Amino acid sequence: MTIRLITPEAALAQDMADVVRVFFGDAPIEFCDAPIEFCDAPIEFGEGDAGLAIVHRVDTGLDVFFSGDVSVERAFFPAGRDELEKKRLRKRAVKLGLYGLLKKLTGQHPPWGSLTGIRPSRLYYEALSEGLDPVRTLVDVFDVTPGRAELLRALAGMQVGLRDMPANAFDLYVGIPFCKTRCAYCSFSSGEIGDGKLVAPYVRALLREIALSAEIVREKGLRLRAGYIGGGTPTAIPRAALEEVFLAAKEAFPGAVEWTVEAGRPDTIDREMLAMLKSAGATRISVNPQTFSDETLRRIGRAHTGEQTVEAYLLARELGFEDINMDLIAGLPGEALPDFSRTLDRTLELAPDSATVHALAIKRSSRLHEEMHVSSGGHARAAEGEAAAMIDLARARLTGAGYLPYYLYRQKYMAGNLENVGYARPGKACLYNIGNMEEVASVLAVGAGAITKWLFDRALRIERAPNVKNLGVYIDRVDEMVGRKRRLILET
Repeated sequence: MTIRLITPEAALAQDMADVVRVFFGDAPIEFCDAPIEFCDAPIEFGEGDAGLAIVHRVDTGLDVFFSGDVSVERAFFPAGRDELEKKRLRKRAVKLGLYGLLKKLTGQHPPWGSLTGIRPSRLYYEALSEGLDPVRTLVDVFDVTPGRAELLRALAGMQVGLRDMPANAFDLYVGIPFCKTRCAYCSFSSGEIGDGKLVAPYVRALLREIALSAEIVREKGLRLRAGYIGGGTPTAIPRAALEEVFLAAKEAFPGAVEWTVEAGRPDTIDREMLAMLKSAGATRISVNPQTFSDETLRRIGRAHTGEQTVEAYLLARELGFEDINMDLIAGLPGEALPDFSRTLDRTLELAPDSATVHALAIKRSSRLHEEMHVSSGGHARAAEGEAAAMIDLARARLTGAGYLPYYLYRQKYMAGNLENVGYARPGKACLYNIGNMEEVASVLAVGAGAITKWLFDRALRIERAPNVKNLGVYIDRVDEMVGRKRRLILET
């Protein structure tokens, strides 16, 4: 299906495209910002829903959206507001108007209503700060389903006291962008470890970035709250190399109350690796099954079995790890609700301290996207509505077992327009995840593809300093990456 969006508001075209994708996924969108009579003939619904034309007309204080005989009007009255607030409210009105048209046109009610952002909890806290009932606001204004709005209420309850950052504190992300193999759904800035030739030069560059970044922190008088070593799969690199990075980070940024290491794939974990992580000071690790179906694991490119996940998890418990997370993915290719239910059964039997449930997101740079849209391969995507049933089942089963939602975020191209949710037992919520996903903590990030995010003016403004993604370029330009951070943190 191709969608033509005819609008005089070119500056808002991408915001409108985000709304269109809520209903039509990553269908191609064509823009025309000229008056309709000067655009090519608008396409309309044809055989097999081949195309759709959406027309946006602007009158004084009123936006009109229509397609064929279906239309929606949305009023906008910005009196008494400053210019920045007017701009924000105008964008909201346009998105709500288009959302209303597409809801009428398709008969769909997306679980997150008109929301297109990554962090729906932001609107929850915004309504709360204005003295409003945040659940009613989300349901009445943004058409969020009551179940999703209540999910945010539960999440906010779990975050009480954990969103508040101590003065002059920051969180740290250390990126190790290597994996044994590349998962079919992966679009992260990571690569297969291959012959390993890049590992040593990458570690040297990373150690330099850590040391130089520590100078910035000392000049600013900052202290670390929570550290997170992620990837990729950090445990994919040699144990001695990972230990060197971990100890260097702890020495450069002392005092953290939490250190998470993504042990991730069970085929990268053995007794020696886990013992090193424990000795180095990891307080929290992830051992991620994604699924316990061996057939699915092979299909998505994971070079391990479900039983290896169990063995790695039990070994971590044996060695004294008291805070273990497991990641699960709903909507994996070829899986139906009974398959996902069996994965939940096994997860609950093992009783990790937290479990993160992801709705599959098929990004454009992933192999799954290639199979679906380019080579028309047999990706065996979950049936319509199946992913939603999986997500709902996970919520019911996990909360019934005493886990509570503590952070949530959304991505583009997610199955069913759903969400990723971290569940944890009381006292086991990950501080780094809350600070990063809720954007209440400044994050100093080192490594290829890592993005430093710094909060200013009590978090009313966030500035970013991204590192280059390419490993070779990063190795050659690490001093430049540090310079970006220095300008951001000390000079902005």
